[in-house]
Amino acid sequence: MASLKRRSFLQAASVASLTNGFGATALATRIPDDPWIQAQGIIDRLSRPLTFRKQDFEVTEFGARVCSLVKVQAFVSHDDQDLIDTQAPGSFDCYEAFAKAMAACSKAGGGRVVIPSGNWFCAGPIVLLSNVHVHLMAGAHIYFSNQPTDYARYGDFDCGTNGKLMRTRWQSNDCLNFASMIYAFGQDNIALTGEDWTSVLDGQGGVPFEEGGPCWWTWKGNNKTVNPASQGTTPGYEAGKPSGATFNPNNPESLAALAPGLSEAERALIQGDGERWRADEQFLPALSEAGVPITQRVFGLGHYLRPSMIHVIACTNVLLEGYQVTNTPFWQHHPVHCRNVVIRNVHANSLGPNNDGFDPEACDQVLIEQCTFDTGDDCIAIKSGKDLDTQYGPSQNIVIQHCTMQSGHGAVTLGSEMAGGIQNVYAQHLALKNIHWETNPLNTAIRIKTNMNRGGWLRNVHLRHISIPNGVQTSPSFYASLPGSPIRSRTVATAAGAVITFDCDYSPLGDNVRTRPPQVSQVHISNVTVGNVTKKGKTASCYQAVVMLGPVASDYNGSAPMPSVLPVRGVTITDCDFGTPANAAQPFYLYNVAGLRLRNVSVGGKVYNTTLAAPA
Repeated sequence: MASLKRRSFLQAASVASLTNGFGATALATRIPDDPWIQAQGIIDRLSRPLTFRKQDFEVTEFGARVCSLVKVQAFVSHDDQDLIDTQAPGSFDCYEAFAKAMAACSKAGGGRVVIPSGNWFCAGPIVLLSNVHVHLMAGAHIYFSNQPTDYARYGDFDCGTNGKLMRTRWQSNDCLNFASMIYAFGQDNIALTGEDWTSVLDGQGGVPFEEGGPCWWTWKGNNKTVNPASQGTTPGYEAGKPSGATFNPNNPESLAALAPGLSEAERALIQGDGERWRADEQFLPALSEAGVPITQRVFGLGHYLRPSMIHVIACTNVLLEGYQVTNTPFWQHHPVHCRNVVIRNVHANSLGPNNDGFDPEACDQVLIEQCTFDTGDDCIAIKSGKDLDTQYGPSQNIVIQHCTMQSGHGAVTLGSEMAGGIQNVYAQHLALKNIHWETNPLNTAIRIKTNMNRGGWLRNVHLRHISIPNGVQTSPSFYASLPGSPIRSRTVATAAGAVITFDCDYSPLGDNVRTRPPQVSQVHISNVTVGNVTKKGKTASCYQAVVMLGPVASDYNGSAPMPSVLPVRGVTITDCDFGTPANAAQPFYLYNVAGLRLRNVSVGGKVYNTTLAAPA
C-alpha cells in the first residue's frame, strides 16, 4: 500500500500544478459587457487545430486481429431488448495490441494510432497518451468487453481483492474504481477521432454478463422517478439483487475506523438512519463528507459503481471528434479538471440508465459543437464536484452550439453536482428535436439542478436561439420533498414536464448531509420556440412553461446558525414562444424566486411582459 500512497501523492501534485496553472487566471478574466463576445472568444481560441507528428501506427502491425460476431439478447434501453451483435466466444483480445501501438507511438514522439475498418474486441481500457491521436477508420467498431473484471486488471493501483484500479471520479466524487473503456490522466495534446459515425465505440452496457443474467445497466438498481412517462424500469433489475443503490455488506458498519477524527454527531449526520448509507452510491459521498483520502475510497470488484465510457482527468488540449459512442455502462463522456476541450460532430447514442451524453466537470475552456445526442439521461450536464470534492474549482468558459438533441432527461443541464461552482456558459443554435416524443420524450429542455447538499453557485449563463419543434414531455413527473417541507410532496413537476426547470431542491431524499445552500443567479434565456404535439387527442407543447423551485430552507440539517438561503435571482426570459402547456391554468410555478423578468414571452397565445416573483 506504500506504493499506492506515493503514486496518489504524485498524481495529486500533478493536479495541483494544473490548478495553479490556470484556475486563478481564468477566474480573474474580465467578462465583456456583451456575453456573446466572450463566447466568440472561446470559440475562436478552441477552433485552432491540435497538431500531431506525421506517422501512423496501425494496430494490426502490433498484433490486433478482427473478430467474428454473433447475436445476443440484450437490453438496448431502459425498457427494450433486442438481438444485437457481440463478439463471438473465444474472440482475439486486442487490448495488448492496442496498448503496444499506443506505447510505440508515444515513444516515437507522437503520431496517429489507426484502427482500420472491421470489428475489434478489446477486454480492457484504451489509455490515451500525450501527443497521440487515436483514429478509427470508417467501419471500425470496437466491442469493449462487458465483463467488470476486465476493468480491474490493468489499473495503476493494486487494491488486492478489489482489483487493479484507476483513479476516477464517480458522480463527482473521487475514488479508486474500474477503469473506463477510454481513459487518460494528466496528459496533453490528445485526440480520439472517427472517420464518421460508422466508427463506433461500443460499451456493451446492456449485454448480460452471462446468459439471462444482469448487465452493467442492472447495477443502477431501483428507479425512483415519480410518474415517469418512460424509463420506468431498470434493465434486468430485481428487488434485493446487488446494485449501486442496494446495501453492500462489503462496506463497513461505521465510519469510525476510516474517519476517527469525526465526532459522534458528525458521524451520525453523514451516515443517517439505518443501513442505506452502505449502498455504494451513498457510501462514496459519505467518504467524501468524512474527509477520507482517495487511497481509502476503494471500490472495483465487490462493488457496483459503473465506469464512465470515456473519462479523461487533468488533461489539456483534448479533441473528441467524428465517432459514435453507444451502449455505455454509465456516463458517455466525462472530462474532469481539463482545459481546452473540444467535442465536435460526435453521435452520443446510448439509451441506458445514467447514459448522459457529455458531462464536463470542473473544466475550463470547452467547446461542444455539431454533436447529436440520443441519451438515456441528460444530453449535456455541466458539473463541478460534490460534497467536499471541490478541489478542482468551477466549470467555466463553456460554449455549446449547433447541436441536436433527440431524447434525454435534460437537453442542456447544469448540475446537479455543482459544489465547485459553474459560470460563463453559453449555448446557442440548438435543435431539440425530441423525435421520440410519443414513447420516450425529452423531459425538459433547459435544466438547472442542485440542492442543500450540492450547494455551490451558478452565474452568468446565457442561452439563445433554441428550437423545440416537438415540445417536451407533456405530462408531469413530480418530486418527493422532505418531511416538514413547505412544498407538499408530489405536487411540483421538477423531474419532467417544463420547458425550463430550475430545481434547487433536486432529489433531497438522496442526501443525508444538507448544510450548503446553493446560489443561482444571472441566467438569461432568449429566442426559444416550442412546438405543440397531439397525443391521445390532446395538443400541448409541455406540461408547464417554467418551473422555478428555489432553495428550500427547511431542508437544512446542519448546526446553527443556518447560512443565508438566497432566492433565485437575476433571471430573464425574452422573445420566447412556449406553445400551449397542458397545465393551462398554471403555466408557471415559482418558489423562492426574487424576480423572473419576462419580455415578449408567449404562453398559450398570451404574451407576457412582466416580472414574476414568489417568496419562500
